[in-house]
Amino acid sequence: MTARILFVSSLLSVLLQAASHKHPNVIFVLADDLGIGDVSPTNPDCKIKTPHLQKMADEGITFMDAHSSSAVCTPTRYGVLTGRYNWRSRLARGVLSGTSEHLIPAERATVGHLLQNAGYHTQMIGKWHLGWDWAKADKSEKKWKDIDFTKPVKNGPDINGFTHYYGHCGSLDMPPYVWVDTGKVTALPDREEGVDRTEDPYGWYREGPIGPDFKIDQVLPHLFEKSVAYIKERAKKKKPFFLYLPLPAPHTPIVPVPPYKDASKMNPYADFMMQVDGHMGELFAAIQEAGVDENTLVFFTSDNGCSPQGNFEKLAEFGHDPSAGYRGHKADIYEGGHRVPMLARWPKGIKAGQKTNALACLTDLYDTMREITGQQKIDRGGEDSFSLVPAFKGKPKTTRSTLISHSISGQFSIRQGDWKLCLAAGSGGWSAPKENEAKKQGLPPIQLFNLKQDNAEKNNLQAQNQTKVQELIELLDTEVKNGRSTAGKKVPNDREVSYLPKGFSLPQ
Repeated sequence: MTARILFVSSLLSVLLQAASHKHPNVIFVLADDLGIGDVSPTNPDCKIKTPHLQKMADEGITFMDAHSSSAVCTPTRYGVLTGRYNWRSRLARGVLSGTSEHLIPAERATVGHLLQNAGYHTQMIGKWHLGWDWAKADKSEKKWKDIDFTKPVKNGPDINGFTHYYGHCGSLDMPPYVWVDTGKVTALPDREEGVDRTEDPYGWYREGPIGPDFKIDQVLPHLFEKSVAYIKERAKKKKPFFLYLPLPAPHTPIVPVPPYKDASKMNPYADFMMQVDGHMGELFAAIQEAGVDENTLVFFTSDNGCSPQGNFEKLAEFGHDPSAGYRGHKADIYEGGHRVPMLARWPKGIKAGQKTNALACLTDLYDTMREITGQQKIDRGGEDSFSLVPAFKGKPKTTRSTLISHSISGQFSIRQGDWKLCLAAGSGGWSAPKENEAKKQGLPPIQLFNLKQDNAEKNNLQAQNQTKVQELIELLDTEVKNGRSTAGKKVPNDREVSYLPKGFSLPQ
């Protein structure tokens, strides 16, 4: 009897392992502050050379109507990993710093947990920017920001579904500048360093402690080197892997290195974009060399639109627009803030050369992987995630019919079909008019646009379309109060969510 049980157990193990081999390896590359106009697949007028990303698009699918859930870094990352809109969390506006405590609780379902359940090895390499808990220094010791770098870092990506991680805590212009390898600082900071904006308007970063193994201009190539090594190592194993690769570029500090420095003949931002593209070429070469190209699903996208740090005015001198004609940029509720390029390539599962207008959001990674790995839906997991698999198969749309976007200051917009309602008087972010300016100008507290007729969001139609305004506000209200935009059981948000502009009341 015991021998029979052992045989059955062994057979089940073999069958499970064989099943896991059918699942694709997954690499999710998240660029930082890269605009929809900065790559040729989503902007035919792009003046920056991105041949490797163009090749990726030619061999896969390009989403022309894809969006980050927020117009800034931290909240979008929350949405990518949880499949849940960021504004449902405790973070109502803004971003975290390099010393912030962890944002995603251990019990919150993530893509990492989902794929671990499917037998994947999961790894994060890059910019985390979701907070982790530095060890506190004794009061008697003089430590930077009361951090003791000799002690373990707690509540990092390892509590959010990653077997291992290697990266830095915040944006590359946010100290401390040290590498953390699954809870351990790799080299103690030995000095403080920083570059003032007046010294270098592109390559500046805030002053703070830095480790001897942390070289600012080498961070981007270093992360790709680590990723290439990981792919080659995991390809030899007998189970699929998930690599979450959030890049620090082309966010500040904008520090291109040879052979990309000055290669664009435009400005350092364009050079840095070319460097991102070059490293993506190295990544695909590694996948080919490792022999796993056919069944590896690679995503490439951005956490929000391009930042003004890229110098829109200078780029315009060369005919380049990082927002590709859409209004606004990073931080804004307008399309330039959250409409991002999204490419996916999977030779075994995606027909090459597709372009789709299916509405998509970066929160959709969660349900896409749930469907691909054949797992059941759960009430508290992927509440705002819709599978992209129908688009992969050539269907014109997925089951997503609405999109809620969020600006740096916490303003909302909701999209359904061609209609977009912005619950803000201005940009909700950094472009003109900012909210205070818009109010001083006496602009209406809400904006309604028809994106099919006016993708530059110049013509506010709210006054003559009160019925549509009411309809979209009611739809937003339902999705806020239900704690989800997908079908399923009503669940709570982590905080009280208010979305109407101050002083604005619903039409009676």
